[in-house]
Amino acid sequence: MPRFSIIVPVFKVQGFLRECLDSVLEQSYTDIEVIAVDDCSPDGCGAILDEYAARDPRVQVLHLPENVGLGRARNAGMPLARGDYLFFLDSDDTLTPGALRAMADRLEETADPDVLVFDYARTYWWGGTRRNVLARVLAEAGPGTFSAAEHPEILDLLMVVWNKVYRRAFVEREGFAFPPGYYEDTPWTFPVMLSAERIAALDRICLAYRQRRQGNILSTTSRKHFDIHDQYERVFAFVGARPELARWRPYLHHKMGEHCLDILSKEDRLPEEDKAEFFRLTAALFRKHGSGPVPPELRVLEGGFTRYRVRRQAGRAGRELGRRGQQVRRAVAARVRRGWSAVHGHRPLDPHLAVYSAFSHRGVLGDPAAVYAAARELAPHVRGVWVVRDAEQAALLPPDTEHVLLDSPAYRRITARATYFVNNVNWPGSLVKRPGSVHIHTHQGTPLKYMGADLLHKPGARHGVDVPQMLRRADRWDHSLVANRHAELVWDRAYPCHFTSLRSGSPRNDVLVRARPEDREAARARLGVPAGNRVVLYAPTRREYVRGGHAERLDLAAFADSLGADHTLVVRLHPSLAEGPARGMGLAELHRRGVVLDATDEPRVEDVMLASDALVTDYSALMFDYANLDRPIVILADDWGAYAASRGAYFDITADAPGHVARSQTELSGLFASGAWRDAESERLRAGFRSRFCEFDDGRAAERVVRTLMLGERSLPPATIAPLPAQAGHDVLAPS
Repeated sequence: MPRFSIIVPVFKVQGFLRECLDSVLEQSYTDIEVIAVDDCSPDGCGAILDEYAARDPRVQVLHLPENVGLGRARNAGMPLARGDYLFFLDSDDTLTPGALRAMADRLEETADPDVLVFDYARTYWWGGTRRNVLARVLAEAGPGTFSAAEHPEILDLLMVVWNKVYRRAFVEREGFAFPPGYYEDTPWTFPVMLSAERIAALDRICLAYRQRRQGNILSTTSRKHFDIHDQYERVFAFVGARPELARWRPYLHHKMGEHCLDILSKEDRLPEEDKAEFFRLTAALFRKHGSGPVPPELRVLEGGFTRYRVRRQAGRAGRELGRRGQQVRRAVAARVRRGWSAVHGHRPLDPHLAVYSAFSHRGVLGDPAAVYAAARELAPHVRGVWVVRDAEQAALLPPDTEHVLLDSPAYRRITARATYFVNNVNWPGSLVKRPGSVHIHTHQGTPLKYMGADLLHKPGARHGVDVPQMLRRADRWDHSLVANRHAELVWDRAYPCHFTSLRSGSPRNDVLVRARPEDREAARARLGVPAGNRVVLYAPTRREYVRGGHAERLDLAAFADSLGADHTLVVRLHPSLAEGPARGMGLAELHRRGVVLDATDEPRVEDVMLASDALVTDYSALMFDYANLDRPIVILADDWGAYAASRGAYFDITADAPGHVARSQTELSGLFASGAWRDAESERLRAGFRSRFCEFDDGRAAERVVRTLMLGERSLPPATIAPLPAQAGHDVLAPS
């Protein structure tokens, strides 16, 4: 029989679930069982749970046939529990190192109390951490056990279920269970704490309570917050059925009034039109269970809603007057910047207008270009307009490409009325998302390095990046395109915003999946590759630990010479290095002399990939796209440790590589000289990599996006590659 049964209800947390489970399973204290309840989660949570159960016998998974909510999901897990103590852990929270050992020691020290209450810290999405402000209550509880009557201050702590463990025999004897609805912790925690004869406290932070930027169910605007009244009715019914608890009625009456008024005072809880009704129901409940004098701060419940609002407005009047002028000035300035005239800002959206942009308005490129082409064929009634940054860029557009210049009057008119917005970079902050518009974010490939909010933990990598502003712009996304489940998990975690993932594949990769021999020959001719030569593409990425981002990792001339005269070395720098010193440090001269072919300025990276026979890269995301060609890939990882430490990585590419890994230029040249770069082991590694990262790329991604999001047709299911196991069992997201 295990000491702890840890019940983890799971719903739509795929971006955080691995971190939660790892924090439990990697504890030094191992006498546990984990009962994970998949509450019919619509994302990848169920598969993640099954994966963990397959590799750790302490984990068992219960898949519910329908979504029942947090409380009843916990109930579903309780009959499976065999442990001495129940611990209800929310699936986006994590245990601190050593937490279970500290709990076990404290339980032994206090001879198995009914309840053990421990401390926690709030961890914020932007990187901040704050300890429970009432931690002193735990410190003052003393070394022994007590009841709520003996130490009533314990009830001042946050009335939640996850900062306690409960003796299973006590819970089963009393018949405690969670009710349906919001605020299900309230009718569990009060009865449990008031009934417990022996409570112990642990003055130690054992849990990190994740404060998500979005997604907290209690922070959503909904009538479901009316459930609080029913939950307190359950608490009063419990106390009413037990005469020995009658002394707690005045306390609960006070807490109920405070709690309901707190909900009413928060702007993001109740719809404006429902606040009066909520107040009336709260006042009625307050009168119904009244006992004794009413504290001054709750006397507002003895009057009407109008009186309540007047008092609240009077209390805020001074602050509002001081801010109102500044807000008006900001609003006027914003309207001018955004081009929202009285005419265009209120005209209806054009359901047949789509606006496209790629790589910060650099032209018809990448995923947006592929979607644009598919829309012209499948939805010709949808007018497509490109946003480009300047007239010079506009001159490079394909003939007959309708476009507007960024921040021009035409740009403001078009973006004010467009229904569809397709981009692989966030739109400018001045663009207002109108209700009914559909923002499709394509990203720029599968992520290896940290992105979005995960950069908050890497100060060097986020230098010059305004992450909060980035996330405010990402709040406009409606759909996020993904090529594999790894990317889906990363975007859920890195961009804590409200959007829906579309398992579409990457539209720009359609040409790679459908590549024909004549496509390769045409691309080679455009690049000027000598006939009959084998082409090796070298695509290095930028380094955060080097000023300017460029690090000379490879002697290009020496490597080209080692390949031989019948090989062409094509170099494509990371776009952020194209205008920097990287070319001036030898690449431009080598290109002029014909030693290498510099393809950095080639607008279509897909053509560069098509032209090549093999890819050499360090940690560029290009490898995930290139894998669709099923051609050899070699990783040059001579500085992996420094790169991962400075930028952060979601997995170890040297352990889960798409081909052989070279740790030096000598090793790299040796792989090509020996022919090992394309041997059977290279094929095996590449097959596993493709299975994992080319999962939804089937050559129909652009069509799938247009049919699903523009034409409203049923989504085409992706055709997946035959599944193969991950090469080294590193299919995890590294904690950020």
